[in-house]
Amino acid sequence: MAEPLLAPAGGVPELISTPEQLAEMIAELKDGTGPIAIDAERASGYKYSARAYLIQIKRNGGGLHLIDPIAVGESKYWGELSETFKGEEWIIHASTQDLACLREVGINPQIIFDTELAGRIAGCERVGLGPLTEQLLDVALAKEHSAVDWSIRPLRPEWLNYAALDVELLIELRNEIEKLLIENGKLEWAKEDFAAILRAPASQPRKDPWRRASGIHKVRDLNALAIIRALWFARNEFAKEIDLAPGRVFNDETLLLIATKPPKGFGDFKKALLRRTRLTAMPFEDWFKLFEEAQSLEGEDLPKLRTPSEGLPPPKMWQTRNPLGYARLTHARAAIIELALVNNMPAENLISPEAIRRVCWPNPPEDLDDRERFVASELSEFGARPWQVALVLGPITAILSETEPLIVEVPAEEETESESPASESD
Repeated sequence: MAEPLLAPAGGVPELISTPEQLAEMIAELKDGTGPIAIDAERASGYKYSARAYLIQIKRNGGGLHLIDPIAVGESKYWGELSETFKGEEWIIHASTQDLACLREVGINPQIIFDTELAGRIAGCERVGLGPLTEQLLDVALAKEHSAVDWSIRPLRPEWLNYAALDVELLIELRNEIEKLLIENGKLEWAKEDFAAILRAPASQPRKDPWRRASGIHKVRDLNALAIIRALWFARNEFAKEIDLAPGRVFNDETLLLIATKPPKGFGDFKKALLRRTRLTAMPFEDWFKLFEEAQSLEGEDLPKLRTPSEGLPPPKMWQTRNPLGYARLTHARAAIIELALVNNMPAENLISPEAIRRVCWPNPPEDLDDRERFVASELSEFGARPWQVALVLGPITAILSETEPLIVEVPAEEETESESPASESD
């Protein structure tokens, strides 16, 4: 039974809320040694923005610090923090979730160690922060405040205690995972992946994001889709303006109900929204006008049931559209699954499923050397790291001559993706 950790060893520090206190923290961190553990708390599900509402930092010999970036505001010391430690490693658990909000305030790590990703590559069965500390450090972390609204001020003492625990053991955890990576010859693999995260461009906006509305796949009427489209964008703009999660303005269930069972007149429209929101000050008249306009659209102004795909079709369509490509894909999947088992890691961390589909769709070159160069080029162009290309190049090249498919189970995420009307526009 893992020993529960109820509070940081040195207690919960005073919350940093001024630029001057931030400068003092930098001075303390300079006195420390080794990598710097960092974490951020956002108000996901509560606010529209993905900004950081709390930042936690710890360094051996440099103390544990909790920063309120909202209270500190814009300050030259954010840039100074980033510049002072640009040559140091920053330890982040699930870095792709926090990097954007850290960069937003001015913290821009140049070297990272992602304990979640490293845990996956190392072969750990569960890679959440709590399970990893239990497995590798025999310590249980309290997680009861993981879904609170971090935008609330003042921040509650029990929340700050919880947040401090997120970095309290992150340095020790990093060291244990590194040992596993070294033992299995995977440390360089992890480093390549960390560098790729830092190089990755910012996510591009989705095409037709309104098609992600929950339950939209059941809607077949084009005017209903037009209503969903119009009100989705109206809700999104209003949510952005007041910095509230769109689902808290009104949820997707309400959106679909109004579209599929249109209210009779403005009064019913307003009641339908008010029944499902805590807000009272909303631009009901403007939204009702959009609703009426969407109801009256015709012909080319109406949305299509599905948008044309800009990429490859969903995997389950390959069997009819590209039988040879489908045969290659089934063999490739089997090869990747076997290779992932041998290397003790999830298949999706061994190589991106989309990268494999990209290799399998076109007919490969006839010459074996050309075929190998083709595979290596396609994988690298898609973003595969050198260690990934080196591992899968031989097995994938070998199966490209297959013409008869294996009977394999379609991965759940691909099956879901292929059935979603929105998936073809992603």
